[in-house]
Amino acid sequence: MILRPYWQSRTRFVVTISCLLAVLTSGCSANNNTMQEGSGSGSGSGTTPNKSNEASANTGKPLPIQIFGGLYNEMPDMNNAFWTEYQKRLNVKIDANWVPSGDVITKLDLILASGDIPEVIAYPNQGLTASMINAIRSGAFWDLTPFLGDMSQYPNLKNNTPPNWTKYLSIDGKIYGLPRSRSLIDSSVNIRKDWLDKLGLAVPTTIDEYRNALKLMANGDPDGNGKKDTMGLVGTNEGVSTFEAAFGALSPNYDSDGGLIWHELTNQYTDMVDWFRQLYQEGSMPKEYMAMKRTQMEEAISTGRAATYMRSTRYHYDFEVQAKKVQPDAKIIALPPLKGPGGYAVELSTGVNGGIFISKKVPEDKLKQMLKYFDATASQELTDFAYSGIEGVHYNVVNGLKVPTELSLKEVNTTSLGAAVLAYVKWGKVDNPGAPKEYVEQKRKEVADYEKVGIYNIFTWLVSDTWLKTWTKYSAEWTAMMTKAIVGQISMDEYKAYVNKLNNLPEFKQAYKEFAKAFSFYK
Repeated sequence: MILRPYWQSRTRFVVTISCLLAVLTSGCSANNNTMQEGSGSGSGSGTTPNKSNEASANTGKPLPIQIFGGLYNEMPDMNNAFWTEYQKRLNVKIDANWVPSGDVITKLDLILASGDIPEVIAYPNQGLTASMINAIRSGAFWDLTPFLGDMSQYPNLKNNTPPNWTKYLSIDGKIYGLPRSRSLIDSSVNIRKDWLDKLGLAVPTTIDEYRNALKLMANGDPDGNGKKDTMGLVGTNEGVSTFEAAFGALSPNYDSDGGLIWHELTNQYTDMVDWFRQLYQEGSMPKEYMAMKRTQMEEAISTGRAATYMRSTRYHYDFEVQAKKVQPDAKIIALPPLKGPGGYAVELSTGVNGGIFISKKVPEDKLKQMLKYFDATASQELTDFAYSGIEGVHYNVVNGLKVPTELSLKEVNTTSLGAAVLAYVKWGKVDNPGAPKEYVEQKRKEVADYEKVGIYNIFTWLVSDTWLKTWTKYSAEWTAMMTKAIVGQISMDEYKAYVNKLNNLPEFKQAYKEFAKAFSFYK
């Protein structure tokens, strides 16, 4: 039976990093607490305008909609200029429960356990948690399949959204969610270009060159303050799938029985663990980083103390603006696809960054109104508004270009995209709405080759019943063992023996056969 997943390598490594200092004295559970952010500003790619459909999404009295979603910026005032116009255009009244991104999955699990489910869950990750899958199977959310039909009544969902989105949001062959459309190009390996220049280093093009540059930047004095206080790699709480791709862990890897091995238990992933072990030993992963939260990582970057990190390219401009306050020459670039032993360091998104699920407590008549609303949010006109805001308020047109105002940076952001499906935007996680045109164009050039060489993590939509029941019993133990291997508390041979033991358990073997069957089905 093919299910949607609830594990991602990002989650696993987030837990790893947060446990690094405590692993010997206490256990650490693998809670799914990592968020995938929404996309940034940009223009559509091949989408079909449908202004009339947006206008007719709802008529008469505003439709009240209760939405549970992630908070990625400051708590918004739902009566501000952006949200007032948003609700006016769609004739809705949004009652939003914005939960800080780092807590949203934990909070959602509590809500599902209580049974007091909001009308709409804007689920943030590509993979579903076990509790979410169980809630869906128990009838907590509407099966949208019969309502969507051939989608002729929902032209924006049909024409403007990422390809194959229904595959990623289906369980047991039924569609339970609507897509949160995002770009294929997402996370990049980002580095301080000005620091490379000061150390006389070329821009790395391979994993080995990157490791060497990272070691020199972390142990040198690239900021010129006369102190050894530069942090190396921060931000793996954004996930390690980028590096998994370089080592070949995201490529299909089979065991001797033809089973498709879970990506984190492949030899290629183990090679990546060994690589992180070396970074740690070389001081390229600062000790104080091990307990870092996302906000602390962002602070290290924006205050000019971090050399490199992984996150969407769209954040370069914001981090540079802050870093320039203390280091006027600060310049951040996205590295070209780093060549590794098994591929390039580029993981592509499926284009579906989570889903929108509607509670079964919503009456059928209101469900149909909500589907019209969400279809309207996938129009090109509404998407352009979601990324840019109101002319004269959030941006001004200068020489034919939209120039964001200061208010735009506060009101038009990642959180403001959380109540909509949106149309697919090719450069959504590359373009920054507050950056000059030349800057945006440069960023596009930096990641232009990503789609050509990048790879998907197939386990974001492939999983088996056996795996669903089995992995939860071992994931925390595996996380602890991997942590010990990275920080040098066990040898790599010990870690390899542990992984080999897991891979040879009968239940793992059975799950791998189910993975292989599911993958064959989707080829």
